[in-house]
Amino acid sequence: MAVRLAPVRVLSIDGGGIRGLIPAIVLASIEERTGRRVHELFDLIAGTSTGGILACALTRPSPLRAAELAALYEEEGPSIFHRSVVKRLFSVGGLVDERYEDDGLSAALSRYLDDVPLSAALTPIFVTAYDIADRFAFFFRSSRAVADPSYDFSMVACARATAAAPTYFEPVEVTDLAGARTYPLIDGGVYAVNPAMCAYADVVSSGGSVSTLLSLGTGSQIHSYEYSDARWWGQLQWARPALDMVFDGIADTIEFQLGSLLREPGSYLRLQTSLVEARDAMDDASVENLRALRREGERIVRERGAEIDAVCERLVGANS
Repeated sequence: MAVRLAPVRVLSIDGGGIRGLIPAIVLASIEERTGRRVHELFDLIAGTSTGGILACALTRPSPLRAAELAALYEEEGPSIFHRSVVKRLFSVGGLVDERYEDDGLSAALSRYLDDVPLSAALTPIFVTAYDIADRFAFFFRSSRAVADPSYDFSMVACARATAAAPTYFEPVEVTDLAGARTYPLIDGGVYAVNPAMCAYADVVSSGGSVSTLLSLGTGSQIHSYEYSDARWWGQLQWARPALDMVFDGIADTIEFQLGSLLREPGSYLRLQTSLVEARDAMDDASVENLRALRREGERIVRERGAEIDAVCERLVGANS
């Protein structure tokens, strides 16, 4: 007799750099409302870039609380997104080299993720990256890491790879803990800035079903471009706008797809916001913008409180 798998509760967290403060605040509210830790409420947590970092930190042994992670964005952000005068000069503002050295990012990841292996995640996680040598979508799956050491990695390496956003940070080479293979990786946001559909497909392809999928955005892009300007652009002028448009377009498309697939009331909730006060730049870690990002997250919690309460009831009820 075939074993029937229990329906899966999925959390998906978008990429977005410093804007990861927004979903961290939403998750802090969910922990407060339920009295449970995030890893206790979900059966799978997926993340891209900043969302991948959150997935690791929320599921590592002795996991950080979401409220602690929100505070860490405010504390660590300025050092992660810091450019020296020399870096500004030799990168020509990021046009001929990555905008940031990874010293601040790597130091923060090492402090908060230690040497924890992916296989030790308290709840299965699914984190996206992209192999630039063999050109394929690369998935860090903790469930696969448990069964096969050649697919196990340190959480630090996983988080650093998923955060290697093109033009912001340089690619990173990551070797599995068995020493079987080294992968040159960049941010999975190039194909899944919103990893919710990847997570959904992973569950369904394994013979499971999704009972609840909570998808957290990091604030939608708000910068518009005039046709009169864009019609004269070449490769140089299109580089940054094209990246932003790809990220935003992918996120919106996946929201449409999942809204069409998960039709049962309450089974799918996307919490996203147009940025009213904060800048949409992924790397603006100024004090003023961090405060604005916190207000954006608090506004989601306030304005969509009834929906958050409803999804909390589903999550807790499924875990009772």
